[in-house]
Amino acid sequence: MVNALFIEKQRFNQIWLIALLAGLAIFGFWGFTQQIILGKPFGDNPASNLGLILSTFLPLLIVAFIFVLQLRTKIDKNGIVYQFWPVHRKEQIIKWEEVSCAYVRKYSPILEYGGWGFRHGRKGKALNTSGNMGLQIEFVNGKKLLIGTQKPEELERVLQKLEIKGKSSH
Repeated sequence: MVNALFIEKQRFNQIWLIALLAGLAIFGFWGFTQQIILGKPFGDNPASNLGLILSTFLPLLIVAFIFVLQLRTKIDKNGIVYQFWPVHRKEQIIKWEEVSCAYVRKYSPILEYGGWGFRHGRKGKALNTSGNMGLQIEFVNGKKLLIGTQKPEELERVLQKLEIKGKSSH
């Protein structure tokens, strides 16, 4: 990145998701404690010890992975650099020459892409962590990518400053 005009780092912040997974982990830990540590079968039809271990620690690993995920976006006069770390080990670079238009838009994460994260939907690929605003990129080759943002106004100003063609311009 030469001189980044826009930098954003996002993490997942859906409390309901973290609470759901934490609840599953607590329930699993309760069963783990009862059956494996105290030696009392957990429930009328107890799970195997391996099943209890998995139901306890798998949700904790998922929660830890969600906390580690970070969507990084940078924009400068040469293009867009993004990375959904650690899914993308290296930064992904989009040069402006590859883009037919780019604009900020409101979208429906669930209806258009099936939720948040690294998604494929009927409108192309999406990378998002929360919210319903994003940078819609339409490539010269016809493909589309939406990168979620929590800074839509700032992003819009940067696109205008760079004189990037929006949807109505092509």
